[in-house]
Amino acid sequence: MVLCDGGLSAVLAEESGRLLTGLRRGGLRGAELGRRGDLLSHRFLVRALADARPHDAVLSEEGADDPRRLAEDRVWIIDPLDGTREYGLLGHTDWAVHVALWQRGRGITSAAVAQPALDVVCASGTAVAVRRTAARPRILVSGSRPPWFAPAVAAALDADLVGMGSAGAKTLAVLRGEADAYLHAGGQWEWDSAAPVGVAAAAGLHTSRVDGTPLTYNQADPYLPDLLICAPEHAEPILTAVRGTGPLRPA
Repeated sequence: MVLCDGGLSAVLAEESGRLLTGLRRGGLRGAELGRRGDLLSHRFLVRALADARPHDAVLSEEGADDPRRLAEDRVWIIDPLDGTREYGLLGHTDWAVHVALWQRGRGITSAAVAQPALDVVCASGTAVAVRRTAARPRILVSGSRPPWFAPAVAAALDADLVGMGSAGAKTLAVLRGEADAYLHAGGQWEWDSAAPVGVAAAAGLHTSRVDGTPLTYNQADPYLPDLLICAPEHAEPILTAVRGTGPLRPA
């Protein structure tokens, strides 16, 4: 059976997650487990995409960047293991697999994020956003390197900041209604956000950079250091609060 792009992204994210879960059950821990997991998932995804879509280009966190992708009309942007540090720590569920397809003139058209420790896969064709109803906003940030302006934004909005690993895990938490927004600045690459943004946007959430401009992919320099994912009604208050912290520092 030939899968559509959306179906393929979901199947590959799920299958890669199963491989990672199996590896995690072994005796490895910490950085070595993360290193092995990165490599295992990368090799699986690259081989599977070569079989299923042999004419498409691939941009992976774990692979060498081939500049020929810039001339291609279809590029798969993958993060084989997002949240490598968390993956190496027992008890953590905040790690994920990202698979996204970028198409020229259309942006991210298909995407899937798997959170294997929760046995969850969210795909752009089926994801549904649950709106959180609590009065006090909850904003997710990186557990290891939150934006420098995050405390000021939280104070301006009377919001709680919650640290969590993995861009994919934070995005799925917003989709599930466990938080109102995911705010990041300080260093990311296209593979960190392509699949989460594709899934979130398809579910009707706001996605942008922290200055409100669009997130663009398959660029010559894949560095894409910041983003905001949130329910649409929270976008302008958060963006206004970010602007109120002063000029954004280079990230």
